[in-house]
Amino acid sequence: DYEIIREIARGGMGVVFQARQVTLNRTVALKMILAGQLADEDAVRRFYIEAEAAANLDHPGIVPIYEVGEHDGQHYFSMGFVEGQSLSGLLTAGPLPPRQAAELILKVAGAIEYAHQRGVIHRDLKPANILLDQAGHPRVTDFGLAKKLQGDSGLTGSGQIMGTPSYMPPEQAGGKRGDVGPAADVYALGATLYALVTGRPPFQAATAMDIMIQVIGEEPVPPRRLNPSVPRDLETICLKCLEKEQGKR
Repeated sequence: DYEIIREIARGGMGVVFQARQVTLNRTVALKMILAGQLADEDAVRRFYIEAEAAANLDHPGIVPIYEVGEHDGQHYFSMGFVEGQSLSGLLTAGPLPPRQAAELILKVAGAIEYAHQRGVIHRDLKPANILLDQAGHPRVTDFGLAKKLQGDSGLTGSGQIMGTPSYMPPEQAGGKRGDVGPAADVYALGATLYALVTGRPPFQAATAMDIMIQVIGEEPVPPRRLNPSVPRDLETICLKCLEKEQGKR
């Protein structure tokens, strides 16, 4: 039922195509497991966890899931196609004006709060996973690491690092799976806001391990030191989200 138009993105586990759903004559984004028929059981289960987590979320700030299925051993799901770029694409031109950054993150925070109220934590929020539609509204996608507060799959065992180091909280960087709750997404929202107003994530280094060491043990450079135009109140909110202790975020 799908005609592939072009490849949009490729990640660690999946590849996303722009496609046309023939029966409904609509453009969709079609995600497939990268390994295809060679995908192991855990990869397949995690793929379906992403689809199930997002399929139960009906919010204008979250990219909707349309269909989940399998064709000739290839697991796929189709979702809304967002005609626009991601926040990471927007950042290639440099930091955003602080007010614009704050307004974007406010909308994303509303979508994430909606997910939290329905028992779903994203766990991999970052500029690349926030798409801008043609009206400039942010849409959250890629629930590939989503965790359900009830009935978690247990696929990410303790000590296994999942996520993107520059945007993950200390409890996630430390592999403490049981400690990763809604506050992890709050941290990632703060890290994304930090990137939008400074042009770089709170922590960056040559290797992922070096970044995680910084995330766990160092404090971020205050945004106003990198961009003096950031209002002090916005800097306070940003750094509050980036607190090491979950209870302080």
